[in-house]
Amino acid sequence: MSASSPRKAVILVSGGMDSAVTIALAREQGYQVHALSVAYGQRHSSELEAAARVANMLGAVEHKTVHVDLRSIGGSALTADIDVPEEGGEGIPVTYVPARNTIMLSIALGWAEVLGSTDIWCGVNAVDYSGYPDCRPAFVETFEHLANVATKAGVEGAGIRIHAPLMAMSKADIAREGQRLGVDFAATVSCYQADAEGRACGHCDACRLRAQGFRAAGLPDPTRYA
Repeated sequence: MSASSPRKAVILVSGGMDSAVTIALAREQGYQVHALSVAYGQRHSSELEAAARVANMLGAVEHKTVHVDLRSIGGSALTADIDVPEEGGEGIPVTYVPARNTIMLSIALGWAEVLGSTDIWCGVNAVDYSGYPDCRPAFVETFEHLANVATKAGVEGAGIRIHAPLMAMSKADIAREGQRLGVDFAATVSCYQADAEGRACGHCDACRLRAQGFRAAGLPDPTRYA
């Protein structure tokens, strides 16, 4: 790759506000964005439609959707016939999908090797979040170590990096950063049980955190509710 060539980044894109801001931040830093979404058997396809919309809107050079059937093992309200709770409870909630981020980052790692990219970005957050273990700094740091011992690129010294720029940001911080970067949040879908048109339920943990973020940031909430 010549000195003038843009750096390639593989970015996990869910269709929500966090991954949209993550793309915008990578673009601001000069990365050529290769957006990756994973159809893992989640409750609705509207978030995948939003992911494609967001990737195109924010200038990704390509967007790929990989299919993995996590519904076949279940274990989560997002991949099995378990009700999505309307209030936060104690401990890790039933919306946690076993090993989801490990699987998604592994797919991103494989694609990054194929592309010759050493940079993988994801929008995980450990401040205003649902308490998932695979959204915490220790997970990201450990996966980066794994990436550098488990791949040809890593052992040959390329130095693979996992970027999680939103890790220590509140949802209000993320909303303000998105506004600064010109992200159209109306194009995003965060709800765990959005309808076929991408309209949010307004009651689940994801909806609650999103609404609180816009309110705390003093910004209008563009979310469409059912």
